[in-house]
Amino acid sequence: MEVRQLQIFRVLAEELNFTRTAERVHTVQSNVTTQIKALEDELGQPLFDRLGRRVALTDAGRRFLPFAVQALVAMEQGERAIRNGSEPSGPLLISAPESILTYRMPPVLRSFRRKFPNVEVSFRPHLDMTLAAELETGKLDLAINMCDNPSNLAHRSVRFHTERILLLGEPSHPLAKRRTVKPCDLDGQNLLLTEAGCGYRAKLDNILALQNVRPGHITEFSSVEAIKQCVSAGMGLALLPAIVVARELRQNHFKALHWNGPSLDIATWVLWHKDKWVSPAMTAFLELIRAQMEQAEYSERPLHIEGTFAD
Repeated sequence: MEVRQLQIFRVLAEELNFTRTAERVHTVQSNVTTQIKALEDELGQPLFDRLGRRVALTDAGRRFLPFAVQALVAMEQGERAIRNGSEPSGPLLISAPESILTYRMPPVLRSFRRKFPNVEVSFRPHLDMTLAAELETGKLDLAINMCDNPSNLAHRSVRFHTERILLLGEPSHPLAKRRTVKPCDLDGQNLLLTEAGCGYRAKLDNILALQNVRPGHITEFSSVEAIKQCVSAGMGLALLPAIVVARELRQNHFKALHWNGPSLDIATWVLWHKDKWVSPAMTAFLELIRAQMEQAEYSERPLHIEGTFAD
């Protein structure tokens, strides 16, 4: 089994097209066919179904893919370790939720870029459902995730912040005028929420389900900025991190509900796969983000919203 065969197999599994695969690996299509056939002969199983012009992974191909990717990632990491030594450099692939990326990361990235100019930081879309697979296959080096406790035993983690989560609406909303708002008060209310799978959205869903509360209508968004615009338009109540709406609260464009229910606050973690080589770039980023967040928690002026949380 040759490295070139695994490289071509990985690209063909992504493209499912021999012509595009040949272009990506800089060879002719006949060589792609030959290399895949040799790999299949060695494994004793067909890895792809050729269905006319269509190509699809077989069951054996799907089972073999993560191991092939892991082998290639390990080799690439090894080459990088030898080539770059202990100096942080090379690519660093990170996933982060929109709220963290937009409101927490800029000062971290500014400092990181200044200290480690040879590291190429790239942020990828954050999808909870694919997070574990992307860490395992090396598509991500680090993932910033919002959850109470990481549950995947294959991940290492560092807790670096706790985000305050608020239920809020525009000031004229009836619940914005209440001295306290209980979970049962959300029965029949229109809610503007992030997509299912978001950590703090899941906490609210669980609270409402346990108390048999049924909102009137739930509108899901992939963008927290879109949620803010819809709150301003009086379309319903939103659930968002306090840092996302700090300016709107200070300007009295939004009002936080005086929530008298289980805490909606959620921790933020940096995750990486336990078997991954922790590169100098990863180490430098982890150390910097921890220092930045500790400084932010110490110096940040809290939002004083009386009665926001239950005693």
